[in-house]
Amino acid sequence: MKLGAFSASLSVKDIHASKTFYEYLGFEVFAGDIERNYLIMKNGNALIGLFQGMFENNILTFNPGWDENASKLDSFDDVRAIQKKLQSKGVSLLSEADETTSGPASCMLTDPDGNTILIDQHV
Repeated sequence: MKLGAFSASLSVKDIHASKTFYEYLGFEVFAGDIERNYLIMKNGNALIGLFQGMFENNILTFNPGWDENASKLDSFDDVRAIQKKLQSKGVSLLSEADETTSGPASCMLTDPDGNTILIDQHV
């Protein structure tokens, strides 16, 4: 499966403090809007999302169709194909992409330890 770019989406208490902290680690703002309480930060090809007040726990995020620069990939597995493959293996999904559509969509699942995984396709 080609899952695309990987990032950790962090639920933060104070986005300004978190931004400063991750800047100390060498991350730079890549995208987002601090006034809307979210930032995507990058250090090399490592990506983290900082989200204040948007969700309760941290989320592992994959973006089919994107590389770590949010550039469209020539070849990728559509989120609906990924979803179908996971379901064929008996994986339960928390949310599903509408298989009658194309383009942007997402699905969510949890790993055996309760970590939430978001497969979020933007193209």
